[in-house]
Amino acid sequence: MTETMTIQIDESQKNDRIDKVLSTQNEEWSRSQVQQWIKEGQILVNGEKTKPNYKFSVGDNITVTIPEPEALDVVPEEMDLDIYYEDADVIVVNKPRGMVVHPAVGHATGTLVNGLMAHCNDLSGINGVLRPGIVHRIDKDTSGLLMVAKNDFAHEKLVNQLVAKTVTRKYQAIVHGVIAHDVGTVDAPIGRDKKDRQAMTVTNENSRNAVTHFRVIERFKDFSHIECQLETGRTHQIRVHMKYIGYPLAGDPKYGPKKSLDIEGQALHAGILGFIHPRTEEYMEFEAPNPPEFERVLKHLKNH
Repeated sequence: MTETMTIQIDESQKNDRIDKVLSTQNEEWSRSQVQQWIKEGQILVNGEKTKPNYKFSVGDNITVTIPEPEALDVVPEEMDLDIYYEDADVIVVNKPRGMVVHPAVGHATGTLVNGLMAHCNDLSGINGVLRPGIVHRIDKDTSGLLMVAKNDFAHEKLVNQLVAKTVTRKYQAIVHGVIAHDVGTVDAPIGRDKKDRQAMTVTNENSRNAVTHFRVIERFKDFSHIECQLETGRTHQIRVHMKYIGYPLAGDPKYGPKKSLDIEGQALHAGILGFIHPRTEEYMEFEAPNPPEFERVLKHLKNH
């Protein structure tokens, strides 16, 4: 099934290249994929075909017709996965920053699912052939712990825990600004941003409730090191909520300021994951230390 969307260009995008803007706005579209769609006439400017190097004018109307995706086979790829726990029902894996969780347009290989398929061939099939075993996700540039289901029984049990808000998910983050209070809660609904289809925002229109709890671990001159605990799990939730209260994540290319710390992608790490085992019904909790890049930035802040 094809999907068509229309985008109107505003002053902030004037003179920007069409292939750069569209690939930046959608993490699942590579720049080469956008360029190919332009050449095929899938992307039009004011109803006319264009070129990948076309530079926007204010008021341009961009129509993107996404062709029906071809059926993809997930190719198993041998990877050095950082597995924290595994049995016949569940795998807990520590995903590195920069890795996409499952295949999508522009990311057919090199994903966590590709590595899991090489590691074992008994993942649950509830989420289809492209997302076998995937119960929940974290963003490409967020590192940390994920639980993966190895059969449909475990998958349903784990999803039910997410719905019931009984899964423990704690993240380490570095944010811009010095947060004065030690603890806080952001209770604000999140939905699609009308101005940027690939971004989320706090809104009351077509939104879902979202709750994030946080506590300050350490304060620096212009930044704060915090721990966030998810009560819900909306797309980009921590990134959107911290921006909403005026403390955007350091290094966040979508929701943070352009001038930030020297780190690739948002400073966000899913460090603690806890859940009730689907078969034994025992509570299990795992903790992954901050990755070296995260610790490097913290050390820099402490020294300055």
